[in-house]
Amino acid sequence: MEEILRSVLGGGQQGQFTDFISRYLQGRPADGYSNQEVADRYQQVATRLPAEAYEQSAAEAFARMSPEERQAFSEWLRQRAQQQGMSAPDLDGDGRPDYAQDPQALARMTTRVQQQHPDLLGQLLGGQSGTALDNPFVKAAAAGIAAYAAQRLLGGR
Repeated sequence: MEEILRSVLGGGQQGQFTDFISRYLQGRPADGYSNQEVADRYQQVATRLPAEAYEQSAAEAFARMSPEERQAFSEWLRQRAQQQGMSAPDLDGDGRPDYAQDPQALARMTTRVQQQHPDLLGQLLGGQSGTALDNPFVKAAAAGIAAYAAQRLLGGR
């Protein structure tokens, strides 16, 4: 993790990350930053984390989202995963993925997608308008994962 921290913060970006984390924690998860900033922060930290740290960051982000936001994000993720040939569990047969309301289960699914298709979320996020980040639930999830990942890299500062 220290290597990740050095490579990310090598350009003197610690203050920018600290500011990003503060804005995420103080406001609504999808507000306070541009699509480009979310995409950049996600690419800089989240995609470099080991699976366990990524999942922990995702679980914290999803716990901060409302049940409706988690449901909307899980539907978006399920559709993207299916396009890549991945299936989402539906144990109760209601037609919705069973991980939608459990932040930890949703984090496991998101981590699975990230591990099996490392570039998928980054490509979908893109940062420009007309991308997945125009969806506030996707933006909230990506911003949260990036903020908690950066916080983890900075040692919880």
